[in-house]
Amino acid sequence: MIDRRTFTKALGLGAGGTALALAGPAGAARAADGGAGPGGTTVPTGTAAGRTGFARLAQVRAGVLDVGYAEDGPADGPVVLCLHGWPYDIHSYVDVAPLLAARGYRVIVPYLRGHGSTRFLSAKTARNAQQSAIALDVLALMDALGIERAVLAGFDWGSRTADILAALWPRRVKALVSVSGYLITDVKAQQDPLPPAAEHTWWYQYYFATERGRRAMADPGKRDDLCRLVWDTVSPTWAFDDAVFARTAAAFANPDYAAIVVHNYRWRLGLADGERRYDRLEERLAARPRIAVPTVTLDAGRDPFTAPGDGTSYRPYFTGPYLHRTLPEVGHNVPQEAPEAFVRAVLDADRL
Repeated sequence: MIDRRTFTKALGLGAGGTALALAGPAGAARAADGGAGPGGTTVPTGTAAGRTGFARLAQVRAGVLDVGYAEDGPADGPVVLCLHGWPYDIHSYVDVAPLLAARGYRVIVPYLRGHGSTRFLSAKTARNAQQSAIALDVLALMDALGIERAVLAGFDWGSRTADILAALWPRRVKALVSVSGYLITDVKAQQDPLPPAAEHTWWYQYYFATERGRRAMADPGKRDDLCRLVWDTVSPTWAFDDAVFARTAAAFANPDYAAIVVHNYRWRLGLADGERRYDRLEERLAARPRIAVPTVTLDAGRDPFTAPGDGTSYRPYFTGPYLHRTLPEVGHNVPQEAPEAFVRAVLDADRL
């Protein structure tokens, strides 16, 4: 567990599987079963479809935050910590959580800083969204809830955060599910331009680098329209409705949302400073540390951010027991678009 002294040190300041019968949007994952490899697990389907909320919502003080989180499953079950991305919230796991709970897992789904009911404890704390700060938020949450080890599963910001914990604090991570593979950021490497088509996909990142983009994120109407446009673009096969988007968009009303989102993308481009107390962690992350914990990586076939090569570009970063799957007709928000396939990945990672 990380106490205050350990927290300071962490900052560097001190001394062939079973086939799934997948329904609805998750049916797109059927084609991935052929590459499941050992440990394939049948997941019960239909038990969570159409859910609009979670079994329990709670708050806990952890690190610099009062963290809002959803919880499902038995209190004494093995823990799965599910991490959302942007522009999403805990509802990305609204169907995943009960499926895992039905298998005996204690499922924790926190709002990341700047989202939903998560709040900074002090107005003086920097509204910083660099990758190491968000990773330490999750570590502090685990400590606050008395969780020594957990399976970590995430997509987008959540994948990056889970990757960081698995790389730097592997004793706290029993297994990992990472959508899009290895997402740890090297800010210096980010200075190199991408091919034009890839740069086009990242349009909002450059928009947020401007004052115009910051003002759009601070305007509720423009913010929600922008986020919905991102959903439409990165999940072209997902037939979500207005109510599904509205449930998530409620989390964008957090008073720190604009500041956190804008800082995250500016920091990645080297256009905004992080905090000096995280420098040593960022130096370690810039070295692209390998991940040795048991891992399942998932690629979404219809996500414009999915790298070509069926996971080959990031395979060398995972040195422990490993499985990779591609979900051909699924977009960026994998746990909400294909919950059964995501649950299967968690179960298989836990058995590697």
